Amino acid sequence: MAGGLDDIATLILRSRKERKVRCTIWPLRNHPALRIVNYPCRELPCPENAILLHPEGAPLSAADSGRPIILLDGSWRHAASMATHYARVERRSLPGVSTAYPRRSKLGTDPDGGLASVEALYVAHMLTGKTTAGLLAHYGQGREFLEMLERDDPEALQPKPA
Repeated sequence: MAGGLDDIATLILRSRKERKVRCTIWPLRNHPALRIVNYPCRELPCPENAILLHPEGAPLSAADSGRPIILLDGSWRHAASMATHYARVERRSLPGVSTAYPRRSKLGTDPDGGLASVEALYVAHMLTGKTTAGLLAHYGQGREFLEMLERDDPEALQPKPA
């Protein structure tokens, strides 16, 4: 596929409406397993056989290993409109995982069980056997999140060279 999508584990569609200073994904922009694309964009990328992380999908599992993941990074309101462009992509959810991110939605639009984008990214990679190295290195709640998951993953907290 054009644009080097064949060799990535995860495509992240990042809403331009989100401030980079609050974004949990932006610090990972040079991570070799990720491709971050700003939304809206001229040509919407969609890796072949990809799955979309979405709260209304079937649970993500090891059976999804080897398939690229699409993660929508934005407020829940923006992510819902972004998801309409991927209506034909199979959806997978991450049920039963709690967030360590301090919530601040003034509109009350965060669903129960909603995760910070970097948390969803980490759990999706963990469940599908993709690399977790460096994914939580720039996340202020990274250690707390790993403790909540009862995981010992020091590589996730170390910066990953590009």
